[in-house]
Amino acid sequence: MIFGIILTVLNAFLPALMLIFGMVFARYPGTMNYVYGYRTRRSMLNQDTWEFAQTYFGRLWIRVGAILLPLSILFSLPMFWMKDDDKQGILTVILESVQLVVLIASIFPVEQALKREFDDQGNRRE
Repeated sequence: MIFGIILTVLNAFLPALMLIFGMVFARYPGTMNYVYGYRTRRSMLNQDTWEFAQTYFGRLWIRVGAILLPLSILFSLPMFWMKDDDKQGILTVILESVQLVVLIASIFPVEQALKREFDDQGNRRE
């Protein structure tokens, strides 16, 4: 039972972080830096591309986190009735892998949006 609770909290951790950081990035894009934020070559062309990328990425993470969080908790519920720790571990690895794939895949729509909105020099398209 305790192991199931711990795994459920761990399974909810990444989507919760996505929600929290999504809210931060969307509301406070800040100034371009090399420490935190959505940092790619295209997003760091200038302050305008930076703010666009942070806002877009933040909104995307809010949506994805809001979907993943309840799904992760629902996916974790059967662990409370499982007696086998190995099966619980396998389910957790599967869930965490899916979450990581979604997290990494979120780069692609942001880059596509940057390409649509800005040219290669970082100027807004008309």
